[in-house]
Amino acid sequence: MKKLLLLLLFVCPPAFGALNLGSTDNLLEPEKAFRFSALPVDGGVEVRFLIADGYYLYRDRMKFEATGARLGKAQFPPGLAHKDEFFGEQTIYRKELRVRVPAEAAGPFDLKVTSQGCADVGVCYVPMESSARLTLASSGNVSIFSSDLEVAQ
Repeated sequence: MKKLLLLLLFVCPPAFGALNLGSTDNLLEPEKAFRFSALPVDGGVEVRFLIADGYYLYRDRMKFEATGARLGKAQFPPGLAHKDEFFGEQTIYRKELRVRVPAEAAGPFDLKVTSQGCADVGVCYVPMESSARLTLASSGNVSIFSSDLEVAQ
């Protein structure tokens, strides 16, 4: 039954959000399970996720986009090998993830990060979109930070 509901989660994600299945009554909201922040660093942006105990993020389910800036290839740290029932062999992150993304921008820009994570109890969240308005440190301006988390529909 649990596997059927998880399969439905991937087929119809907007209808399910984070499921409550038996021992999953205490699941964290996605913005608490995966705390997002982003800040300008020399040559680009550092995207950070603080990941709650019992949760993990997939590397290959992460995407970076910007409006008003040009992004380079994301530089991920080594992760952990994980065999996933639905996605096969995956690289995941626990506790904390810091990704450096080279960026070029003449002024403030909007960064959008799409990510997906799961809880160890066997429940995966729908893809999340996190966003920040940033000004690169190399522009000489004071860095601006804000973030907004929303569930992708």
